[in-house]
Amino acid sequence: MKITVLGAGAYGCALAQILNENKNQVYVWTPFEKEVEEIKKTQMTKKLPNIKINKNIEITTDLEKAMKKTELIVVAIPTAFLSNSIKKVKKYYQNEPICIATKGIEQNTHLFVYDVVKNILNTDKIAVISGPSFAIDIANNYPVGLTIACQDKQTIEITTKALTNNHFKLRKSYDIIGTELCGSVKNIIAIASGILAGLNMPESTSAMLITESLHDIKALIKGLGGDGSTVLSYAGFGDLLLTATSPKSRNYSFGYLIGKGATQEEIENYIQNTTIEGLYTLKSISELVNNKDVDMPIINLMEKIIYQNTNPKELINFLIQKP
Repeated sequence: MKITVLGAGAYGCALAQILNENKNQVYVWTPFEKEVEEIKKTQMTKKLPNIKINKNIEITTDLEKAMKKTELIVVAIPTAFLSNSIKKVKKYYQNEPICIATKGIEQNTHLFVYDVVKNILNTDKIAVISGPSFAIDIANNYPVGLTIACQDKQTIEITTKALTNNHFKLRKSYDIIGTELCGSVKNIIAIASGILAGLNMPESTSAMLITESLHDIKALIKGLGGDGSTVLSYAGFGDLLLTATSPKSRNYSFGYLIGKGATQEEIENYIQNTTIEGLYTLKSISELVNNKDVDMPIINLMEKIIYQNTNPKELINFLIQKP
C-alpha cells in the first residue's frame, strides 16, 4: 500500500519507519528542502537522534508526487501550520482515508485538528490516533499503544492494517471529541507538571495534579459532547501520565524552565528551537472553555502564568485550594 506522511518532524519520521516496516511504500512530504537534503545525505534527522531512516522511505518536497495514487494519508504537521498544508493537499486529494497524528486546537477558529481537515477536504474518512508515545520510542521499536478514534469502519481498518504490528498497538474508539481533547489538554497539564518539578515539588504533588486534571478533563469532554470514559484510554490517562512525568516531553521541559526561574532569554530560546504544542494550544483551549461556559480553572491559571507573569507558585496554592 502506498502511504503519504505529511510532515518530516520527529513523529512523522517515526511513523514512517513503522509504516515501512509493515511493508508499505512510504512517501514523506515536507515543504522544507533542507529537511530533504539532511535526510537524503545522512539517512538521519537531528529530530530523531541515532535513528537511521530507512532508505526505502522517499522524502520529498514534491507534494504531487507524494500524493499520486496514495491509499492512506498520515498527518503529522504541527497545528500552527496545519491549515495551510492541508489546503495544498486539497489540489491532489482523491477521497483517500486520513489518519491524523497531530494534536491541538487551531487558534482563532478554536477548531480541533479533525475539524480543520474535514472542513478543508470535505470528507468523513478521518481517523485520529493519540496516546502515550514519544517519537524516539516508536522509532526504537519499543512497545507502544495508542487510541484510534474514527466513525468510518473502512478508515479504521485501513489505518489499523497499515500501522499495527508486534510492537505498535491501536485500540479502537468512536469518541473523536474526547480523543482529540485529551491529546490537546494533556500538553497544557504537562507544562504545569514541569512547573511543579522546577519548583522542586515531589512526585506526590505531581500525582495530585494529574489526578485533579483527570477529573477536570472528564468533565470538559462531557461538556463538549464527548464520552467521559475516554479519559481512561491510551489517549487520556495513558498520554497524560507519560507527558506530564517525563523530561523527554517538550511541554514538561518548557514548564520546568518556568518553574526553576529561567531567564526570559532562556525561555525564548527554547520556544524558538522547539515545537511546544501545549503553548500553541493554551490560548485556544482557554477561549474554547470560556465560550462553552465549561469550568476548568487550571486552564485559566496556566494562561495567567504563561502570558500574564503570574507567579508559578500560584499553581501550588491552586492545587491545595481546589475543592
